[in-house]
Amino acid sequence: MVNETLSHLGKRERQITEVLYRLGEASVAEVLQSLDDPPSYSAVRAMLNLLVEKRVAKFRREGKRYLYRPVAAKDKVSRTALRNLVATFFGGQPTEAMAALIDTSAGSLTADDFERMKRLIEQAEQSSSS
Repeated sequence: MVNETLSHLGKRERQITEVLYRLGEASVAEVLQSLDDPPSYSAVRAMLNLLVEKRVAKFRREGKRYLYRPVAAKDKVSRTALRNLVATFFGGQPTEAMAALIDTSAGSLTADDFERMKRLIEQAEQSSSS
């Protein structure tokens, strides 16, 4: 079974995996270009192969190059990461996490954003009272 968190990975492995999630699929060169303070090409290639061994990434061959992509679906991993974040930094309280997000994003939220949040809250209320 695939581990749905990135917590078992080293820092650079996590960074590379995050690049794969951001790009969807990438060659070694594309991953290398997307990293801050990148290691050598061969180091990135070796780490990608290690991620394949750990079943975090998979690859396909396209001509002479290999294209890597994450194994687990992005939404599944993001939900697990969010649960961990809420548990770790907000005492397991989703309302505290939501308040922090709204506080830090207040100036950039649109009327549509607020409307969507209201709909999600209403749906959650209906689900919990059923």
